[in-house]
Amino acid sequence: MDSYAEKALQEWKVEINAMLEGIDQEYEETRSELQVYNYKYNITKQVVQSTTNEEMIRNIREQYQKPFEKRFNELKELIKGLEEKKKVYQMFIDRIDRVLEKREDTFKISLSE
Repeated sequence: MDSYAEKALQEWKVEINAMLEGIDQEYEETRSELQVYNYKYNITKQVVQSTTNEEMIRNIREQYQKPFEKRFNELKELIKGLEEKKKVYQMFIDRIDRVLEKREDTFKISLSE
């Protein structure tokens, strides 16, 4: 592999790494928000279980529990998508590294001959 190709691959790797860092940051933010909604949903669920007034239960479910559950499920799906993105972009990095590594090994072999 010539130095131009190696340089181009290194630049592409830097670009993909930047994308991966952005995905990692979004993942961490989403994970934190998911944790908050998990707490909110579970607290609301416990309050509903401890409440005997049916009208209050209905109001709490409508006002809190259902929206919290909906957002929690949305965030879980978002996390799955981000995990898939991370996996795909990491495959790019791994494959670029392999190509660059093969180039290095070939270079070392030719120097030793």
